[in-house]
Amino acid sequence: MALILPSIERPDTGLKEQIQNKLDNKSKPVGSLGYLEEIATKIALIQQNLTPHLSKPTMLTIAADHHVVDEGVSCAPSIITWQQVENFSKGGGAIGLFCNTHDIDLWLVDAGVNHVFPPTLRIIDAKVRMGTRNFRHEPAMTEKECETAFTRGREIVNKFHSEGCNVIGFGEMGIGNSTPASALLSIYTGTSVDECVGPGGGLKPKGIQIKAQLIKDAIKLHGIPNDPYEILRLYGGLEIAMIAGGMYQAALNKMVILVDGYITSSAALAAYQMDKNIAEYFIFSHVSGEGSHKIMLEHMGVRPVLNLDLRLGEGTGAALAYPIVKTAVRLISEMTSFEEANVFNSSELTRL
Repeated sequence: MALILPSIERPDTGLKEQIQNKLDNKSKPVGSLGYLEEIATKIALIQQNLTPHLSKPTMLTIAADHHVVDEGVSCAPSIITWQQVENFSKGGGAIGLFCNTHDIDLWLVDAGVNHVFPPTLRIIDAKVRMGTRNFRHEPAMTEKECETAFTRGREIVNKFHSEGCNVIGFGEMGIGNSTPASALLSIYTGTSVDECVGPGGGLKPKGIQIKAQLIKDAIKLHGIPNDPYEILRLYGGLEIAMIAGGMYQAALNKMVILVDGYITSSAALAAYQMDKNIAEYFIFSHVSGEGSHKIMLEHMGVRPVLNLDLRLGEGTGAALAYPIVKTAVRLISEMTSFEEANVFNSSELTRL
């Protein structure tokens, strides 16, 4: 079943020349701040403003369990999912620390954790079911489950946008979720399963073989439909579908979207296959230590901000990249021009 969605608008490029002139007239050599200037340009185009700003930065770390773990595709037990979600919700873990360090409002979202959380925790209850189904034997989600996850992601993003947020990061938590991410990568890009499967949370070679064979078995069972949303339903995860829905809505709302690592990028890839214009709103925070992440990034034609060999997930890469994104915005909005600084504009000489 195809999901009917509104089309995402590409940002109007009419301001691009003015943006470039503004950056070129900052008190520095033309282009000397490299990719930082590209990020500034992208955000100025998203906001259609020569003086862009970032408001109420928010991180959504969306969690779910995966019953494919029963097949031996993870070296960690599923119980860690809910334990870490509780930890993060109290400001713990790397994502809690990084968001606190950089003044990012962190929210945990329960998309399908196999656990009942006490209502007192800082966790948004968007649970669809107690864990994503084992796609080796049945679709990862029913039509209703996938639509619910995708739609709840959209609704959550709309809520934060209505409260003034215009920059939103996505991360994830879910033991075993590198398996659906690898399946989506292989199917969407046409890359062999063996090239897409890696160690995830620390699998040894035997575990990697088991993971690859599971995905191959699932593809034989379900086939490869033409509809990218149906691919997400068959092979994805509840948190991946919810992230994809949240990203889609964020682009419709013309928000800046900070994408984390391998798993979160698989959700971005799903949304990208649904509407390629969404890439205009993405800032990919880093290239993961999970080697096949590069294939995802190359397929979407995007450049990551950082390369720190991270492979933790949670939204940690997005939180670490945020200060750089914030700096890029302040560069175009606040850095002095040659005229303001009363400095001779030597760049004029290069135009002669």
